[in-house]
Amino acid sequence: MPDPKHSENKRILYGRRQGHKLHPRQQKLVDELLPDLQPDLLAQNGPQDWFQTPKAHYALEVGFGGGEHVAARAKAAPATGFIACEPFINGVAKLLIEVHENRLQNICIHNDDARDVMAALPEQCLDQAYLLYPDPWPKKRHNKRRFINTDNLDQLFRILKPGAGFLVASDIADYLNWTLIHMRAHGGFEWQAKTCADWQDAPDDWPGTRYEAKAFREGRVPGYLRFTRREARFAGGL
Repeated sequence: MPDPKHSENKRILYGRRQGHKLHPRQQKLVDELLPDLQPDLLAQNGPQDWFQTPKAHYALEVGFGGGEHVAARAKAAPATGFIACEPFINGVAKLLIEVHENRLQNICIHNDDARDVMAALPEQCLDQAYLLYPDPWPKKRHNKRRFINTDNLDQLFRILKPGAGFLVASDIADYLNWTLIHMRAHGGFEWQAKTCADWQDAPDDWPGTRYEAKAFREGRVPGYLRFTRREARFAGGL
């Protein structure tokens, strides 16, 4: 299994770690609840050891922002264990409130780089992965910091089950194009779109995110790219 330790030489793909000072209630949850929800990346059985009881299915969300999407998914699918990754502590605090108030037993939280979790996961253990409104790193010289790259797609291909889903949502057209180009070059994922509506419209069970709501308010139109993991890589095609 790849070494799950965070590498000091790893290129940073996310922005700031903290915004405003946490409110006392938030800080209390970070201090007292978060340690119980953090995955043990060295555990022998991976996600089966990360929850109080093993789950029937497992899903990964890379960079959950304020946590509204993963919290809604967890409420709707209690038999699925949701592995939620977010370096921004203010977003983590928001999700902790949801976990606490709704007594959610199927979320674990990694308050750091999602690549650490991906490296620690065993092969073909995930049924779904989400990458929602990632930092677009719009300047060309920063494009190499985008999450969608060959190394991360290799890892996702390794940890997703054949037929598992991978959903990428963004309100930045260039990022959507970048994603399609890299997914095609990788060859391990099949794009599910047959018509324009398949990528222009959100999935039927879509709970939305606060960032998405902000995008709509500011006149940006999101796109939703749905992929499935192939049995084997097929170079040069979606």
